[in-house]
Amino acid sequence: MKIQSAEFVCSVMRPDQYPRDGKPEIAFAGRSNVGKSSLMNALLKRKGLAKTSGTPGKTQTLNFFDINRKLYFVDLPGYGYAKVPKTVKAIWNAAMAVYLRDREPLRLVVQLLDSRHDVSDKDLEMIGLLAELEIPTLLVATKIDKLKRGERAKNLARIREVLELDEDALVIPTSSETGEGLPQTWDAIDDCL
Repeated sequence: MKIQSAEFVCSVMRPDQYPRDGKPEIAFAGRSNVGKSSLMNALLKRKGLAKTSGTPGKTQTLNFFDINRKLYFVDLPGYGYAKVPKTVKAIWNAAMAVYLRDREPLRLVVQLLDSRHDVSDKDLEMIGLLAELEIPTLLVATKIDKLKRGERAKNLARIREVLELDEDALVIPTSSETGEGLPQTWDAIDDCL
């Protein structure tokens, strides 16, 4: 997809605040600091559009970005580790669950997994929820450029094993730094639209 425009629209926590124009939505999910905002910025070729931080928990709301006036990217709050009180995490999780369960324009969730680390229990919970809700899901292994060549194959195989994926299941290794995997990610997004 050729990006002609990409702009921030709104940060929301409640369904009555969501955009109401019915454009298709692609949501980005993953644990805190997995690289959701960085991946979105890389896909859109817009540095700094989605705010990034080295501190887990930067994204605290559902952030909608209008792409080419045709669709939305939705940056979801990270789950898992973040330096915020448990009550705040509970609010984030509830807002995400409502969005995922009830949002009709949602076409795809890009589920990010940090290629450097084991799949977490929270990752498994999210993937299980997406399967239960029958939401199309694209698995993306982020920060692949941080691994040595031998580690890459081993870590990707481990992701497949933990998630009990067959050989044909798509897991795209990506790097927001080098651009690896971005064309394949766009292909999968385009297929859902």
